[in-house]
Amino acid sequence: MATVGIKTVVGILGKILSFCLFLSPCFWSIYGLPFVHLDSMLVLTINPIRIALQLIYIGIFYYFAPNQQRVIYWLCGEVVFVTTVSVAFLQVFPDHRRRILAFGIIYDFFNIIMYSSPLTIMKKVITTKSVEYMPFYLSLANFLKASTWTAYAPIKLDIFILISNGLGALSSAVQLILYGCYFRSTPERREAGPTAV
Repeated sequence: MATVGIKTVVGILGKILSFCLFLSPCFWSIYGLPFVHLDSMLVLTINPIRIALQLIYIGIFYYFAPNQQRVIYWLCGEVVFVTTVSVAFLQVFPDHRRRILAFGIIYDFFNIIMYSSPLTIMKKVITTKSVEYMPFYLSLANFLKASTWTAYAPIKLDIFILISNGLGALSSAVQLILYGCYFRSTPERREAGPTAV
């Protein structure tokens, strides 16, 4: 009974975190728009590509999902949430300085969740002394991406890009260090050979 309760809680938490993870490029795209942040062409141009790739991923996931209707609900929920928050912020905050602050805070919140999501597996890595479930290439890609944006932020004097990507570089570095510590102790997967007759 307790296992079912834990499974439900973890499942709900996973859905919430996935929802937050998908929101990151949406809010970052809005953050780069001229009516929010002037002179942010690099942020503006890269995030529509992220959203397009994310939609391809969601399309593939939708195709193979056992409950396709639930995927549609989550996607519609995401669109409604982003639209509602964006319109509210644009109405409440009339000038660029306040819009940058409002969108920057919400962007940082969701971006930090995105970068930190692989950290959830760290306890399992430490207790099992195995990196079998640690996504090395995801951690490496996040580290390189976050480090690049962290280097870019001081040039543009953008504190919000600096905060979330600096923390992202740090969390990704921790993941890579952990991977290095437990890589050799991970048991090799044995391929199932032909059975003897």
